Amino acid sequence: MRKKVDERIRTLIENGVRTRHRSMFVIIGDKSRDQIVNLHYMLSKAQIKSRPTVLWCYKDKLELSSHKKKRSKQIKKLMQRGLYDPDKGDSFELFVASGGLTYCLYKESERILGNTFGMCVLQDFEALTPNLLARTMETVQGGGLVVLLLRSLSSLTSLYTMVMDVHDRFRTESHSEAAGRFNERFLLSLASCKACVVMDDELNVLPISSHIRSISPVPAKEDSEELSEAELELKNLKEQLNEDFPVGPLIRKCCTMDQGKAVVTFLDAILDKTLRSTVALLAARGRGKSAALGLSIAGAVAVGYSNIFVTAPSPENLKTLFEFICKGFDALDYKEHIDFDVVKSVNPEFKKATVRINIYKHHRQTIQYILPNEHEKLSQVELLVVDEAAAIPLPVVKSLLGPYLVFLSSTVNGYEGTGRSLSLKLLQQLEERSHVSTKSTKDTGRLFKKIELSESIRYASGDPIESWLNNLLCLDVSNAIPNLSRLPPPSECDLYYVNRDTLFSYHRDSELFLQRMMALYVASHYKNSPNDLQLMADAPAHHLFVLLGPVDESKNQLPDILCVIQVSLEGQISRKSAIQSLSDGHQPFGDQIPWKFCEQFRDTVFPSLSGARIVRIATHPSAMRLGYGSQAVELLVRYYEGQLTSISEIDVEDEGKTPRVRVTEAAEKVSLLEENIKPRTDLPHLLVHLRERRPEKLHYIGVSFGLTLDLFRFWRKHKFAPFYIGQIPNTITGEHSCMILRPLNNDEIEADGSNPLGFFGPFYQDFRQRFTKLLASTFRGMEYKLALSIIDPKINFKDQDPKEIASEKYLQSIGEYLSPHDMKRLEAYVDNLADFHLILDLVPTLTRLYFQQKFPVTLSYAQASVLLCIGLQNQNISYIEGQTNLERQTILSLFIKVMKKFYKYLDGRASKEIESTLPRLKEIVMEPHSVSLDEDLNNAAKQVEDDMKSKAESLFTPELFQQYAIDDGDSGFQTVLQNNDGKIPTGGLISVKSSRSAVKPEKVKESGKSDKKRSKDNHNHKSSKKRRS
Repeated sequence: MRKKVDERIRTLIENGVRTRHRSMFVIIGDKSRDQIVNLHYMLSKAQIKSRPTVLWCYKDKLELSSHKKKRSKQIKKLMQRGLYDPDKGDSFELFVASGGLTYCLYKESERILGNTFGMCVLQDFEALTPNLLARTMETVQGGGLVVLLLRSLSSLTSLYTMVMDVHDRFRTESHSEAAGRFNERFLLSLASCKACVVMDDELNVLPISSHIRSISPVPAKEDSEELSEAELELKNLKEQLNEDFPVGPLIRKCCTMDQGKAVVTFLDAILDKTLRSTVALLAARGRGKSAALGLSIAGAVAVGYSNIFVTAPSPENLKTLFEFICKGFDALDYKEHIDFDVVKSVNPEFKKATVRINIYKHHRQTIQYILPNEHEKLSQVELLVVDEAAAIPLPVVKSLLGPYLVFLSSTVNGYEGTGRSLSLKLLQQLEERSHVSTKSTKDTGRLFKKIELSESIRYASGDPIESWLNNLLCLDVSNAIPNLSRLPPPSECDLYYVNRDTLFSYHRDSELFLQRMMALYVASHYKNSPNDLQLMADAPAHHLFVLLGPVDESKNQLPDILCVIQVSLEGQISRKSAIQSLSDGHQPFGDQIPWKFCEQFRDTVFPSLSGARIVRIATHPSAMRLGYGSQAVELLVRYYEGQLTSISEIDVEDEGKTPRVRVTEAAEKVSLLEENIKPRTDLPHLLVHLRERRPEKLHYIGVSFGLTLDLFRFWRKHKFAPFYIGQIPNTITGEHSCMILRPLNNDEIEADGSNPLGFFGPFYQDFRQRFTKLLASTFRGMEYKLALSIIDPKINFKDQDPKEIASEKYLQSIGEYLSPHDMKRLEAYVDNLADFHLILDLVPTLTRLYFQQKFPVTLSYAQASVLLCIGLQNQNISYIEGQTNLERQTILSLFIKVMKKFYKYLDGRASKEIESTLPRLKEIVMEPHSVSLDEDLNNAAKQVEDDMKSKAESLFTPELFQQYAIDDGDSGFQTVLQNNDGKIPTGGLISVKSSRSAVKPEKVKESGKSDKKRSKDNHNHKSSKKRRS
């Protein structure tokens, strides 16, 4: 049955062809595929030129064969089953058989970048992502069609609850219900696109496309050869430069006036040959940047430049650039395989992309691709071209700049990952330096030029599909950053929770707020993708917060956004899942921090805790480094610790009873042809103050980011500590991925109260030890400031209590670390008796012990830095000179001061221990007597006195004197005197005879014997003394 097609559809297609604007058709129904033939036929009739080519994109099953023999087999099978309808099958089979179709899987959509088609068909709506939508629609030329195929729907609002493939990645074990906010906004936005028609599979226009009722045909140009003003300018430019070489042949390849001016500017800088220029090219997607760069590089080769280097995040991004280099060579009469050769990459990751062109026509010249972080290869470069510079981190781009000609190209909005940090920061700095150098008298400064391309090549300006796509995916938000009316003190600012149902409801104010939020994302982050928008909208675990200044409710306007924070709730994973993940070695999507923590420490308890990961934090470009980011983080921490809310049990019960806003309320029991779609009205407030919302109960907050010094110091300032740093740096950015954690005050976990990091303290110490050991290998090239910030050692012990220094936590015995000979060598170096090379083997051990806080020795920051570079990173003095900008003698002076402090502590701590182990000569030990000399002399004197006393007493005994007694008494004495004439002799002695016998006293004999013995002993003692001598 034949049916007349609605005239409005034909009018829309013909208007698009005449104005070089694209049109979009959304066809709903199981037989929607059959209408592609009709649309293609109408497009072919409207276009005078050749049959339009078709790009057909699908998920995995095409449901038709592009191979002739396979297709005939399919028809035969359908005929056998009785399912083949020749009336309906013929037209579509003829359409497929006629050729001109390019089939592409969604997962391989990168390979169609840079190609141009007349019509694009997108099936399998559930597999579409924002990135795929933008990438495929961008390939359609002006006047072409974009056709979106949907299966039968009972209601358009059932799109709201359609399960998209990407939702599988958003779900986690604790958050499994993904919302359809992005689809809701997508459907509502179709009503605002003037070049879009939503219809069923019989080409009946649905009420959502009511704007098409007023469509009227655009009058055709009377003179088809009449050129527009821009085309006329381009034609004149080509004629003026026709004879100039190499500009003339290259300009003829340009499609727009903007592109022609860009090529001329590039070639002016090339022909200058002072190598002092930096030229930046800024444009939106599809404006011909890569083509202009490619033609300019071909011109540089023709002029004689020998070493040209090209860099981009990936060589696949340079497909168009290298293609236009070859087109430029063709225009300059260079022949492939004779004058130049194209070298493809053998790296499977680069998918055979071009990485080098060797030119031999006049002399050897090369155009070489390098990765962005390989700036050390730029020693001999004359021209450096940086394509997609916005997708490369700002520090990496800065490291690429040098004393040579530099061309920068950047996408200010698009779907490949864009960042305004390049245009906002780097280009501003280059422009300021250029102004300074032009004012100075010397010609030593660099010249800076900026080119902007606004005219699209594939389609005419003002394309409605482009503006719709930019609004839907927030691509053109570079101008949405409003100027701040005032900068309030951070202490006066408050953090608000953003309700995502309202944010993505497609209301006018919500859209403006969303555009401003995305503008901050793009301005502060180098890598942005439209897929981030779907993640924000649909991911069940994600939440949004904004920092606003004091809000004046009397003014009916949106407040200025100072900072945006995106948070993802993680954790609450069962222990069974954690054990299974460890045994399988596989990590599910989402829950980044719990799974990584589980993997690093083999801990199955931590994943069961609940936490939040800060996915992004973006500050307004005019409010950078003013404390707004810090205020937002502190308020977020206080909110999740429950310090901002005081909700009673009644409030909690009421909140539990509040039903979730359903997105299917518009799905009334009407047919598609009667259904009218409008934004919902019963929506909650867009912004909720944190005091009015109950926080989730969390145990920690974490962050995952690319490791840089500024970022790490920012998070460290807010008491976050690292537990993981990836050992393999990112190939594009050269940064190591880092994950940090801050435990929150929570009564559910037992922890050591003395440790400021709570339960996380032991894990952090384990990480520090592992990182310290890896500094000698994996992280050897890491900047010393960053390494020192990560280790965060205690280097000031001046306020330490002496009792604590003597405690067991410090080193007590050094015998297991240093031998006595090591101490002697260290002493020789400290006393300036040896070179530092003598003790280099000791430095790693001493450094590791010091950074483990085993030595309570106070060092300055400079001394600790030198110690880290030599002791942990095993770097030489020349490397440290370059890193620290210190002279060699200063570095060695700092090093010897450290060693003196170490030696003083070690020597005082363990000198006795070491001395006892040193080998010595055997000596006679002179031990003192048990009796002192004075005591011995006193004893001997006392003995002599006793002997003399006893001897004297023995002489005066009565028995001994009895023998001398006079018998006659006085008469005998008188007799003797008479005999002497009564006088006493002169000597005084008289002799009287006694008749008694002599008595032998025994005691006297004994004492005599003892005297003899003593004399004998004395004799022996004297003789022995003589022998010794």
